[in-house]
Amino acid sequence: MGPDGAAPQIYTVGGAVRDQLLGLPVSDRDWVVVGATPEQMLSRGFAPVGRDFPVFLHPVTHEEYALARTERKSGRGYHGFAVHSAPDVTLEQDLARRDLTINAMAAPEGFAGEAQVIDPYGGLADLRAGVLRHVTDAFREDPVRILRVARFAARFHDFRIAPETLELMRAMVQDGEVDHLVPERVWQELARGLMQAQPQRMFEVLRECGALAVLLPELDRLWGVPQRAEYHPEVDTGVHVMMVLRMAAQLDAPLPVRFACLVHDLGKGATPADVLPRHIGHEQRGARLLARLCERLRVPGDCREMADVVAREHGNIHRSRELGAAALLRLLVRCDALRKPARFAGVLLACECDARGRLGFEESAYPQRERLARALEVALAVPTAEVAARAAEAGAAGAQVGEWIAREREQALQRWLAGVR
Repeated sequence: MGPDGAAPQIYTVGGAVRDQLLGLPVSDRDWVVVGATPEQMLSRGFAPVGRDFPVFLHPVTHEEYALARTERKSGRGYHGFAVHSAPDVTLEQDLARRDLTINAMAAPEGFAGEAQVIDPYGGLADLRAGVLRHVTDAFREDPVRILRVARFAARFHDFRIAPETLELMRAMVQDGEVDHLVPERVWQELARGLMQAQPQRMFEVLRECGALAVLLPELDRLWGVPQRAEYHPEVDTGVHVMMVLRMAAQLDAPLPVRFACLVHDLGKGATPADVLPRHIGHEQRGARLLARLCERLRVPGDCREMADVVAREHGNIHRSRELGAAALLRLLVRCDALRKPARFAGVLLACECDARGRLGFEESAYPQRERLARALEVALAVPTAEVAARAAEAGAAGAQVGEWIAREREQALQRWLAGVR
């Protein structure tokens, strides 16, 4: 029972209410319990899981039930909070700590529509108007919220950010709050944003509020860097990268491909001014910048490895129709395609996004993708065990056996090229 003898009240909150009102599928629900103590939750079979605040798992559904709480800033960054949870904390107080008004609504279990929604901060009106607006000035206490707003802009791409919210985000960046974000949290939000319907909007929002220059300076400096107009009618490198990322979403690319698209041209931001708009050697410059970025943000291996291959080799892949058998095989080897064909397929998809992510080229064909995929099939079809056995009979050993296999693969590619030209 609550402090006044009333039974605890349970509400579904946040994204589940928002998405149901928008007619979107609700994959999981968060619940808030008002007027209960941890002891009451334990007595009903709930299992405690919260380390920093009281959260419990339902004994049957295993959904999360959090006791109503308030938060007060106690330090810098994402973890700098003092949490207060007690039976007298009201639902309105709990909702006040949330980031956006459209996420600060609650409803009873099994609610059927707007009439049952508890909306103390105007979330319904903002949902109808398509506005991302912060709930209270407490928004400034958590810099992760900057990333979340940018991510929501990528997901709800027809929504706009309220001017006062964008101004608050800028002030937070200027106050140095973003400097204290932990790498794992930054990557988590970036990865989720990359998988939204319009991922480029996340980075456009981060750039608009100044956070991109802090979190991804290698990317931020690409805006204003010119490219040769005959190859890139959009000219601006930052604009091009956003077009590539949009193409990746259009082609339903997985996360490693989308990340590779985002960071494939970092080297152009380090091109000496006296050689612009040419970018000779930007691939290797970009690979070095990418390695430092991935280390800083602790990017997972699958994303890091694919992005490295794309950064180093996208120019060679674009020009691959000019390559002979020996050069084709060297390209496959550098991409480690013979050992990791599935990853190479992702590399080729990223390169298609790069080629089509240019003004006027959005609907263009990219035959290099199919051609290199077929070249890999030809190389992999060489019976390596048989070749190794022949090599051994001829007295070859160690690296010499590898040379025999490479020659067989090159000859197979020569025969294939003779047939397709």
